[in-house]
Amino acid sequence: MYTDIPFWLSIAMMAGGFVALAWSSDTFVDGASSVAKALGISPFVIGMVIIGFGTSAPELCVSVMSGLSDHSNLSLGNAYGSCVFNIAAILGIASMIRPLAVKPMTALVAGPALAAISLGSMFVLRDGVGSRGEALMLLGMFAVLLPLYCWFDQKTSGSAPDAEPQEKGRPPTARMIADPRYRRIGRMRLAIACVKLVVGLAVLVGSSHMLVWGAVDFARAVGVSDLMIGLTIVAVGTSLPELAAAIASARRGKHEFVLGNIVGSNFFNMLAVVGLATSISPAKGFSGYILSRDLPMTLALSLAITVFGVNWRRPRENGSFNRFEGLLWFLVFLAYTTLVIIQETH
Repeated sequence: MYTDIPFWLSIAMMAGGFVALAWSSDTFVDGASSVAKALGISPFVIGMVIIGFGTSAPELCVSVMSGLSDHSNLSLGNAYGSCVFNIAAILGIASMIRPLAVKPMTALVAGPALAAISLGSMFVLRDGVGSRGEALMLLGMFAVLLPLYCWFDQKTSGSAPDAEPQEKGRPPTARMIADPRYRRIGRMRLAIACVKLVVGLAVLVGSSHMLVWGAVDFARAVGVSDLMIGLTIVAVGTSLPELAAAIASARRGKHEFVLGNIVGSNFFNMLAVVGLATSISPAKGFSGYILSRDLPMTLALSLAITVFGVNWRRPRENGSFNRFEGLLWFLVFLAYTTLVIIQETH
């Protein structure tokens, strides 16, 4: 999947990838925010669909190519390892940067939905084989659940309390809206926002591949297992776009972009990425740790979104992920990564 490269080139690719990620994440979030405002779409849906799926493109590419080369451990480890990293590391870091407001829709629906998908994945892989029929079932769930969730969130977002403060500014008058020059400026701004969105996404995906390529070449030289590479280096590397976008969103107070990014990415990873990779090449001969360690961790972290995110005193109002909970999530990620390294190296 990734060819051998000289050591100096892997270092250069990783350094260049980090620089590109820092620039493209700000550009990407700016574009997504402008598109959401121009089209009147819920910021959470923009974060879930455009940012979440767009930044999950590396996971899709890596898992599909791994499936084609009959590396099921790398394919599944990449998908489920990315889910763990998304919640424990990315939400943890974003919450430590700035406490995140959480809508009841996210805490009470998204968290349990991700937990249910984790349970369904454990059921599909329980016999040690992921068949094409089961893969099509995952893809069918993805095709139904995602539009349904987005529709419900968009429908309820108008009456729900805002997760973010409204930006100040005088609203346009009817005379301004009727002016062709005003409409022309609006179309130009939307076009610029779309360009920033596409360019930022392209650089995010490309720079993540640069980082993963260099990291995989290093891991190959050290001689560790496919599953360990998938769960750690590749999972973290392909999730760097999500991390970069989440940090940029958290710094700007775009709470729903952060949460939509994570929820959308995990929907995409567990249903679309695993489903597509397994439909191309059925998963077989994968490690038992996926069922006994990795999927249960994904399940527990998904439920933690509900436990931490619900406002238990007033369930109909926004909750929050505070800095302490962010630190707790991050410590869980460090403990999980340590466990993976110990088990896979022994």
